[in-house]
Amino acid sequence: MTEPRAFKDHFSAAAAGYAAHRPRYPAALIDHLADLAPATACALDCGCGTGQLSVPLAGRFARVVATDASAAQIANAEPHPGVEYRVALAEDSGLPPASVDLVTVAQAAHWLDLERFYAEVRRIARPGAALALISYGVLQVEGAPAPLVEQFYYRVLGPWWPAERRHVEEGYRSLPFPFAECRAPALAIEVQWPLAELLGYIDTWSAVRALEKARGRAPVERFAAELAAAWGDPGMPRTVRWPLALRVGRVGRVGTP
Repeated sequence: MTEPRAFKDHFSAAAAGYAAHRPRYPAALIDHLADLAPATACALDCGCGTGQLSVPLAGRFARVVATDASAAQIANAEPHPGVEYRVALAEDSGLPPASVDLVTVAQAAHWLDLERFYAEVRRIARPGAALALISYGVLQVEGAPAPLVEQFYYRVLGPWWPAERRHVEEGYRSLPFPFAECRAPALAIEVQWPLAELLGYIDTWSAVRALEKARGRAPVERFAAELAAAWGDPGMPRTVRWPLALRVGRVGRVGTP
């Protein structure tokens, strides 16, 4: 038997910021997933963070179980009467067999032991249940700040991103996915943010924490000053967009639908 991998915790220290600044997923995504599921009795959101996907799922599913290996993330999660938060590994949900209509992993599949996770999905899935690996890559910022954000992401933070980050940038296409894959629509997260909101979001990045630990806060503060100069009125909202990448399949069937 393969021993479980250690939980790579890049986010507990920034859990409060994660809750405050990570974007919500769009209603069109929730509707697409709910329509794929054989029923809407129960959804399991693995690696839920502070509930960015879990809470919207509760609008379509009678029960949402949201798990994360980080107790700090769960402690900072957004309360909702339809969401039951648990500290648990995605590979060991604790749910009974054949009890779940939809399993989601948003922006977290690259941290999982996928062989063990997929075995757990098969165990807990009802016949025809849907599984969705969801990711969003590099943000797109409207106007003059765009090249500064791109340079900071790739050039300044490039060496400090965890190796697993490449899977996010690839839209999880290189990850194994042994399920009957369904076509997914083109979807995106889109928000109107003032400068402070964007800086708050960027400050949740794991690469920012790693850079800070190695070189202090100065590189991040320098970027923030350059971004402010390009932004103009800091209270003026700009469009920030993340194209979504989805790998969605049916559990129990292998091949193309």
